[in-house]
Amino acid sequence: MNEAAATDRPIVWQIVTGEYPPARGGVGDYTRIVAKGLAAHGDEVEVWTPENGEAAPADGGVTVRRLSGHFGPRALAWMSRELRAADGARVLVQYAPHAFGMKAMNLPFCFWLRRQAARGVKLDVMFHEAYFPFLPGQPQRYRALAAATSVMARLAAEAARRVFIATPAWAPHLKPWMRPGGEIIWTPVPSNIEVCQNREKIAAARRRYAHGENLIAGHFGTCGGEIGRALDRVMPFLLSSRAGVSVLMIGGDGVKWRDAFIAKYPEFAERVVATGVLGAAETSCAISACDVMIQPYPDGVTTRRGSLIATLAHGRAIVTTAGALTEPLWNESRAVDMTPVADIDALGAAAGALLDDAGRRERMGQAAAALYRDRFDLRHTIAALRAF
Repeated sequence: MNEAAATDRPIVWQIVTGEYPPARGGVGDYTRIVAKGLAAHGDEVEVWTPENGEAAPADGGVTVRRLSGHFGPRALAWMSRELRAADGARVLVQYAPHAFGMKAMNLPFCFWLRRQAARGVKLDVMFHEAYFPFLPGQPQRYRALAAATSVMARLAAEAARRVFIATPAWAPHLKPWMRPGGEIIWTPVPSNIEVCQNREKIAAARRRYAHGENLIAGHFGTCGGEIGRALDRVMPFLLSSRAGVSVLMIGGDGVKWRDAFIAKYPEFAERVVATGVLGAAETSCAISACDVMIQPYPDGVTTRRGSLIATLAHGRAIVTTAGALTEPLWNESRAVDMTPVADIDALGAAAGALLDDAGRRERMGQAAAALYRDRFDLRHTIAALRAF
């Protein structure tokens, strides 16, 4: 049977992941939408993930099997027996070193992957994260983490017949470790938030979050560390220079950021709102209510940044940062406005210019939605997984 014909037949999948809903986490959310997408093609899907005391979502065609322990010896032994019984199944590992326990240094799990490959298991690995980097002057404990995660990535790459990567920046590091004939496939992450199409709900969200008729400058996702420091500089500039602008922080991190921001700038209290943790539908409405999304990243925007991909899917006008890891497609598509990572003042100016230009916001929103359909939509991930 040729490979093209094989893709038309149901495939049995065993997906191994350290996160799965209802536990929160980007890898878990990604795994769920991929599992549902495979099942929608008629595939049989089993997901292996640690026990967390909560029932997994009931999705048709997807069976969730909970592991006792966090990928320890008992869990690995059980999976070994079940994989032998499911001879011929494809094993898809959702790889992020921190997700497998042992403080992101679970070397036994990666040796287990290599043993499965040695006995003929069809093993694919999706790298959401590769490893913790070596950095000059870092503490000894970080150097130990960098060394351990580097070995783990090597073992996982050696075990895989196909490596999927969320950003091509990892390809040069993983390629030398792969087996002969192994393949690296760039699969940008799709949005894990379905776009709300209900205009009334979006309008209600806008009324709830905007101050009067203000435009809304939004941020979605984490806002700590370097991201938070960038927002600390951009948001005061926008609020002080434009009386008709409100700020909306979407996601759990935003509450802490807002509290600290308002303590420093109490005059802006009425114009800065944080949603806190929301369900997917409410998150979609909040994103859609925004006029401009401000999404800085310390290493530059990449195709692995799920928070930005969600705003792209929602057709928002986006201002973000370009850095060492930023892929050419962002510049080529002109779907986002980018400024250099180191130039936060330019980021604020770009956001302000977009807020001042309704026509440009509309054009950029359309370009963002088109880029998402062409490069990030779930159908591209499913086609790559089922290719052979």
